[in-house]
Amino acid sequence: MAEKATGYDAAEAASGGLPQLDISTWGGQIFWLVVTFAILYFALSRFILPRLGSGLTERSDRIADDLDAASRMQQDAEAAEAQYQSSLADARAKAHKINATTKSSVDAEIASEVEAAEAEFTRQSSAAEARIAKIRSEALRNIDDIAADTASEIVSKLSGMKVTAARAKTAVSKA
Repeated sequence: MAEKATGYDAAEAASGGLPQLDISTWGGQIFWLVVTFAILYFALSRFILPRLGSGLTERSDRIADDLDAASRMQQDAEAAEAQYQSSLADARAKAHKINATTKSSVDAEIASEVEAAEAEFTRQSSAAEARIAKIRSEALRNIDDIAADTASEIVSKLSGMKVTAARAKTAVSKA
């Protein structure tokens, strides 16, 4: 069953190759190429590229804002740490001052009691020395309690954290 080639099929068979390489159709091909690229360029320049550009600009602005916020937060954290260190140093200084003041007042009290005890109770000197040692140990124990309470109150007022009495005593004993 051999059919005869007619019309377009005959021209195709006669050209013996690809239709896009036929020189007689190049004018139409170039025209449609220019029209297609013009439409593509118009669509890209008017719709797609502006949206992409605004998205990139918005993203870079958001990143810059986030970096600025992070920088401010870091500066705030450093300032808070410096303030905390300063208040901690002040608390330690106050605790040492309280310690020294209390110790000097206790020592003065002990000295006056010793003089009175020596004058009045020369025979009972061993009992008076035991009492003085007891007073001194209680005073030193009270000093640590006062310093621990003071440090605990200072830390809770400055940072808002609750510090247990045992933890405060440990910190004061290390200081």
